[in-house]
Formats: sequence, C-alpha cells, structure tokens
Amino acid sequence: MLGKMITIDRRTAVALLVAGAMFMQILDATVITTALPAIAADFATAPAHLSLGVSAYLIAMTVFIPLSGWATDRFGARYVFAGSIIVFAVASVLCALCQDLTQFTLARILQGMGGAMMVPVGRLVVLRDTPKSEMVRAIAILTWPALVAPLIGPVLGGWIASHWSWHWIFLLNIPLSVLALLAAWHLIPNTERSDKGFDIKGFVLSGLGFGQVMTGIEFSSRDDISLGLALLLIVSGLLLLALTVKHLRQAAQPLFNLAPIAVRTFRVSIVGGSLFRIAISSVPFLLPLMFQVAFGFSAVTSGALLLWLFAGNLAMKPATTAIMNRFGFKNVLVINGLMVVLGFVAMAYISAATPKWLIATLLFISGMNRSMHFTAMNTIGFADIPQPQMANANTLQAVIMQMNFGAGIAVGALSLSLASLLNGSSSATASAADFALSMWFIAGIALLAIIDCACLPANAGASVLKRRQK
Repeated sequence: MLGKMITIDRRTAVALLVAGAMFMQILDATVITTALPAIAADFATAPAHLSLGVSAYLIAMTVFIPLSGWATDRFGARYVFAGSIIVFAVASVLCALCQDLTQFTLARILQGMGGAMMVPVGRLVVLRDTPKSEMVRAIAILTWPALVAPLIGPVLGGWIASHWSWHWIFLLNIPLSVLALLAAWHLIPNTERSDKGFDIKGFVLSGLGFGQVMTGIEFSSRDDISLGLALLLIVSGLLLLALTVKHLRQAAQPLFNLAPIAVRTFRVSIVGGSLFRIAISSVPFLLPLMFQVAFGFSAVTSGALLLWLFAGNLAMKPATTAIMNRFGFKNVLVINGLMVVLGFVAMAYISAATPKWLIATLLFISGMNRSMHFTAMNTIGFADIPQPQMANANTLQAVIMQMNFGAGIAVGALSLSLASLLNGSSSATASAADFALSMWFIAGIALLAIIDCACLPANAGASVLKRRQK
C-alpha cells in the first residue's frame, strides 16, 4: 500500500513539474508582448519590428516539436528533458544580454528550440507512466498552464518592464530553470534508449511545412505585411505538409507515425479540438483591446478584469474530474461547448456602461467553461491511444496545439478586421460594434467545434473514466 502511495505521489510530482515547465514555456511566448516598447527603445528600433522576436520563438517551437518523440527514444527522457531546460535557461540569459534585434531574434529561436523539446518530452513521460484510471487527473494538471499563462503573461510582462527592467523577464527564468533541472534529475525516469534512425527527410519536410504555415499565420495578423504573402506561405506550407504525410506513410522509420489519427477520439481532439483552441486563444487578444480601445478602460482595469477569467479557470479545476466521471466525455463536450459559445455571445453584448461586477461574473463563468472544455478535450485525445502509439500521439497533438494557439491570435485579429470592414470602420480605431461582431464570429467557430463531439458515441473515452454505478 505504501509503495502504491509513493508511486502515485511521484506521478503527481512529475505531472506538476511538467506543468511548471509548460507554464514557463507558454508564459515566455506572451510575457514580452507588453514589454516590446521598452525593448525596442533599448534596441533603437520600432516596436512593431520586435514582433519578430515573438514570432521567432513560436515558429522555432513548432518546427522542433516533431523531434521530441525520436529524441526521447534515442537518448532517454531524463537527458532530453534536462538538456532542454539547460538550453532554455542559456537562451534566456542570452535574451537578457542582447543589444540589437538580430541578436534578440537568434536568442529567441534558441529559446524556442529548448521549449519545443522540454514540454512534449515531459508530457510524454507523464502519459507513458500514467495508467488509464489516472489519466483524467494527470491531464487536468497538465492543462492549466495553457489556460493561465496567456492571461497573466502580458500583465506580468508590463509590470516587470515598468517597475524593474525588461531584462528581468528573461533573468527570472534562471532560478526557475535551476529548480526544474534539480527536480527533473530526481523525478524523470532514465528511460530505455533505442537505436532508431533519424528521419532527416521527414524532419526537413515537416519543419519547412509547419514553419511556413506558422509564419503565414503570424504574418496574417500583422498590418505591416501583405495578406497575399501570408496566404502564399500558408498554402505552400500546407503543400509541404501534404508531402510530409506521404513520406511518413511510406518511410520505414518515420520521424513520427500517423497511426493515432485513425483513433476516433484522438481525431476529435485534433479536428474539433483545433477549432475550440483557436476560438479560446483569440480571447487574450480581443478582450484587452475591447476594454481599452472600445470602452476606454485603463490597462490596470483591463488586467484586473482578465484576472477573473483566470480565477474561473482555477476554480473549475477541482471539479473537472468528477464532472467527466459523472456525465461522460460526450455530454460534457457538447453541453459545456454550448456554454462556451453562449459565453462569446454574451461578450458581444457588454459595453462600457455594463457594471464591472457583471463583466467580472461573465468572465469568471467563461473561465470555468474554458477550463472544463480544455481538460475534457485534451483527455479524450489520449483515452483510446495504445501505449506503443503514445509518443506519436503526443507529438502530433503538441505541434497541432502550438499552431492552434498561434492561429487564435491571427483569427482574433482577422475577425476584428473583417468586422471593421463590414461596419465601415478601421481596425486601428475599432468601435464597440466591431468587437461585438468579432465575438459573434468567434462564437461561430466555437459552435463548429461541437459538431465532431456530437457525433461521438455515448461511451467515448470510457476507458479512462470512473463512472458511477447506477
């Protein structure tokens, strides 16, 4: 009995360690957004040009995530996870020491490479070591960073840049990385290694494909880059990914296997899950703009309101496992999905005159729904995956999720631009009506995400649930 308790405690500790690493990785994607003017001033360049540092980090992560499964099998989870933390920490120091935009971009690419290996490898350890009966709880731990970090990142980055110096945004990663490295060396198992060969062609094709699609998505949300160029990159990237799929299906030792896509519950987490993640990822972009540009709220008031969304995320966490066990994945994904849609619709009707307590309540409830849906969608993705395919499923979901979060910002920007165009205004000076219409667009995307879920069988993902006996 004691041995079992120790095993469970160790699994929980590993899940918390990986969640912490994921939080640090996602936070660094958003924390510098409000500090860009301060960094640009030191580099003597325009703040708009600093968006290259944000894009470089996200694109590098997307390109190198496919390496994670192969690297874990080839070198062992402990060494790859620990090594990626070291790369991330060294890159953070280099970011703080940069003197110009070129140096900063290169340092951010290196940081993205470290993050790309750190989180998928850690999550793979959790998935391989967790029995089906504990999968819901483990995934619940692993999902909170993706909900929390994008919300508090901009607020934290602005506060550090204003009260300390932008350099501390990166230097604070050092003590966190040291703690994570020490914990990883004691908690991450030294898994068996294989002599699997490296699929160079698969890596080049997938890297170019994912990189071009991600670059196109990033460019599509910027006013200083032609939309035609962005679309060209996306289309050419998709063509390269089609070639990647053909190669992976024919290769004797592919970089990663596409077999998990044949599993229905995993496919739902990719298709419907992508639409849902894109929809909720647009919120950290649209809400602060709506509060400040359309409603005239201060940055402090806007940040304080967003914290209610964050509070709702946390408040729902203790109940997610019990709710999924009680009602099953299909009911949760359909009913809670509709509540997410209604949350977006409700956001379309708030205005500067809406009482702050009512806006806070709406955001708190929306945060609860987002948390519930995110956990359920991520968990069902691995519910029916056999252990031998877990590495491939983890790699596929990781790279898709990374693209979803980037696409969320772009879709949010495009929805606002389209709303402004239809209303005959400018996205630079968007009105409350523009933001309201953009919220309707996002609600439509979230509604489409439910179609996949509604087609699931009633017992979908039952292998990881502890259903109450009637």
